[in-house]
Amino acid sequence: MFDQSLARVLACQRDGRAFFEAFYDAFVAASPEVAQKFRNTDMARQQTMLSKSFYHLLSFYASSNADYYLDRVAISHNRSHYDIQPYLYDLWLETLIATLWRFDSGCDDATELAWRLVMAPGIVYMKFHYGRTGIVGLDSGTVSGDA
Repeated sequence: MFDQSLARVLACQRDGRAFFEAFYDAFVAASPEVAQKFRNTDMARQQTMLSKSFYHLLSFYASSNADYYLDRVAISHNRSHYDIQPYLYDLWLETLIATLWRFDSGCDDATELAWRLVMAPGIVYMKFHYGRTGIVGLDSGTVSGDA
């Protein structure tokens, strides 16, 4: 269900915007704090990074293992670096879901739930690492290095 929905949202545009572009427009508009975080950001580059991160979140969902890229994103977004507060991930998800409803003509409650379930492990992973300086590995429970 998720895969079919993802294919639909990536195949269409709304108001001349692709899915990830429309998501970022909505996310930045959703909160003055988010707008402030992105004030000096190259948004075209950020959208590319979001797309890449999104697929790493999908991989994390499928494997229950974070790869090097997701580890680095988790640390770079923690309290000591970009300081992305945990509640902002909730806003990120709600904005993603609102964008999903705009882009997926076949979206229904089951589709929304599928997206939430796929995104949930990665969001928990990111929130968990907010106050940490190293990565906590699921395979061994160990912390690996500072970033």
